[in-house]
Amino acid sequence: MNIIRLKDLREDKDLTQKEIAKLLNTTQQQYSKYELGIRLIPIDKLDILADFYQTNTDYLLGRTNIKKP
Repeated sequence: MNIIRLKDLREDKDLTQKEIAKLLNTTQQQYSKYELGIRLIPIDKLDILADFYQTNTDYLLGRTNIKKP
């Protein structure tokens, strides 16, 4: 997964890891592991992030550079 993209999207909205973790119903520590690439993001959480950032999972996964679906 393109970890930089995930962090950039969060920072573009001036959000903390704790705020995104709450959205995903997880801990800040767990979310930090997603951004660092230590743990893979479950598909259901990836889907939530795509909806939240108004993009698609392919963009989050680095499979395309087209941000809008």
